[in-house]
Amino acid sequence: MTYAVWFSAYEREYASRVGGKCASLGEMTGAGLPVPPGFAITTDGHRAACAGIEPRLRALIAGCDPGDATGLAAVGAEARALVQRCEMPDELRTQIAAAYTELGRRCGVADVPVAVRSSATCEDSPDASFAGEHDTYLWVCGVDDVLAAVSRCWASLFTERAIAYRYKMGLPDDGVAMAVAVQKMVRPTAAGVAFTLNPHDGDRSQVAIDASWGFGEAVVAGEVTPDNYLVDKVLFEITRRTVSDKAIEYRLAAHGRGVERHPVPEDRRAVPCLDDDEITSVARLARQAEKHYGHPQDVEWAVDSDLPDGERVLLLQSRPETVWSRRPPSSVSAGTASGYASIVSTLVSPLHGKRP
Repeated sequence: MTYAVWFSAYEREYASRVGGKCASLGEMTGAGLPVPPGFAITTDGHRAACAGIEPRLRALIAGCDPGDATGLAAVGAEARALVQRCEMPDELRTQIAAAYTELGRRCGVADVPVAVRSSATCEDSPDASFAGEHDTYLWVCGVDDVLAAVSRCWASLFTERAIAYRYKMGLPDDGVAMAVAVQKMVRPTAAGVAFTLNPHDGDRSQVAIDASWGFGEAVVAGEVTPDNYLVDKVLFEITRRTVSDKAIEYRLAAHGRGVERHPVPEDRRAVPCLDDDEITSVARLARQAEKHYGHPQDVEWAVDSDLPDGERVLLLQSRPETVWSRRPPSSVSAGTASGYASIVSTLVSPLHGKRP
């Protein structure tokens, strides 16, 4: 059984085994878009590790009332504990360790820092956005820590939010499985999100960008008021810019493992975190992702300080936009209010650095 599939070797036949996020990373890599290298741990790995507890998990979830917050929390905690106590089969551990070591060799870094990202089979479809429901762990280093983060990603299928969201969307728990992305970590000067339409009014002639210093988690979780830009899709002219007072940022932890929340120094708080070339690069890449998929996209991006000028903007994720995509296209004049509130409403996500 092959448990590790490189993004660079992704084929669409793997889609059902790698989940929405990994499928998108593989698709973007194959389309020539700039994506940090990495690999997917397939749902076969999750199923092999958790096969012995599946009956208990099904019984737990079947007996839970999503409207009972206290009961839901207890069921979720018990289910997560069951998953994290599962022993990985030897072959699965061996393949993950070998792929991680190979990623380090390709990147020229032993114990290469990676993002370990959940990729459930039910997420990132046009009808359901699981952004923020499952866990991501940033700046994970070393085989043992990668293996532990993979187990915690599996367990995040049973956060209270994930259980309740599946119930709300009418998605059955039977058959839901978790793949995991293991991807070279970027060292961002700035990061954020981009919509290939204006999320305030659905205008598809524009790309809307929200940006802030450091890792993008401050933007995604709504902890900072980001800089906001609207860019014309045809001419790639910046038609509106709003530079905000960005009070906090997430940076690499001082001990080199995980990320930490920090106040932004006063002299940078009201300074644009992107220059014009970077703004238009984000817009062009988001537009390329939209052309590849054939419908509006909700894109995560970062500016990697380790890369040379002109190559620093990377795409970290692209998923279908779920608010306006099913409405008829329309063109509305620019000059409307910021789309930040809509972006946050569809992307709200907790930060998970290195956690116990």
